[in-house]
Amino acid sequence: MKALNVLVIGGGIGGLTAAIALGRARHAVTVIERDPEWTVYGVGIIQQGNVLRAMQQLDILDAYLDAAVGFDAVAIHAPDGTQVARVPSRPLVENCPANVGISRPALQKVLADKAREAGAEIRLGVTADELASDATGVKVRFSDGREQRFDIAIGADGIHSQTRGMLFPDAPQPEFTGQSVWRYNLPRPADLDALHVYNGPIGAGLVPISDALMYMYLTTPEPGNPRYPADGLAATMRGKVPAPLVDLAALITDDAGVVYRPLEAVMVEGPWHKGAVVLLGDAVHATTPHLGQGAGMAIEDSIVLSEELARAETPEEAFTAYQNRRMKRCKYIVERSLAICFGQLGKGPPVDNAQATAEMSQVVAQPI
Repeated sequence: MKALNVLVIGGGIGGLTAAIALGRARHAVTVIERDPEWTVYGVGIIQQGNVLRAMQQLDILDAYLDAAVGFDAVAIHAPDGTQVARVPSRPLVENCPANVGISRPALQKVLADKAREAGAEIRLGVTADELASDATGVKVRFSDGREQRFDIAIGADGIHSQTRGMLFPDAPQPEFTGQSVWRYNLPRPADLDALHVYNGPIGAGLVPISDALMYMYLTTPEPGNPRYPADGLAATMRGKVPAPLVDLAALITDDAGVVYRPLEAVMVEGPWHKGAVVLLGDAVHATTPHLGQGAGMAIEDSIVLSEELARAETPEEAFTAYQNRRMKRCKYIVERSLAICFGQLGKGPPVDNAQATAEMSQVVAQPI
């Protein structure tokens, strides 16, 4: 396909990796992001071997690894803190770790720098308020009053995607699972060399993200989806830390450092595109974090979409092929993550975390 003029709606992980992939393929890319400050919360993210493989394909692996810390196993603990399994992870990239932890601000900087190097224009504080597709592309009216034509537009604007709402008003909407996640950065002990997962009514984990830092996460049942006031978040999180990690609870002192998010999910099984506009990442398959693959699926989406645009005769053909390649894998991640979540809440049969992690690793090791 000829070089395209592409609009990417959303400056998150999926949007930026789409900009990198398409820029490297010689397309002209504009990224718009609604947040004028382009802030991301300061805790970390777990990324696995399929993401390292994707970063290698995008030619950003070295910068990515420089900003991350690697580990090659997941340690599973019983509710009393006893380690019951250590699941090794198979590296998918030679001479690289199997998994990494990385802070979200560090990841955003790596991706933003590489997107700009690939030629992307990034505009902040802007949304796409109208999208009008026709036979030759899409006319976009932006929130700042400007209008511009593009050959295609990509909606990478997250779980509450405005783009999805414009294209498919009747598409499934995100649903609250009944569980929420709490995250907080803490000093990393020198011997923390794996992701540590603690099972129990309140799930917990410790994730290395740099030589000096790790982050703790808690997954808690939250019936009715309560809203906690910002003042007092640290004390509230301290009160939820399970017994095996209670010694760390005293270090949770800064309300502003607590990241609290209700867990929602959505899986769009209908079309992912309409006219010259296609959806990507959480806009069509937002998962809970129980398998650590939400960002990974968006990154893989970006690579597959770029590949299909390179081989197809028309955007319509590319969009259809992209969805066909991605649907089974993304649906698996959403459904298995929800199964773990509902098992923890007693809304479904319990899921063996070690087995689920090992099975997922085999699935995502397969080529995209």
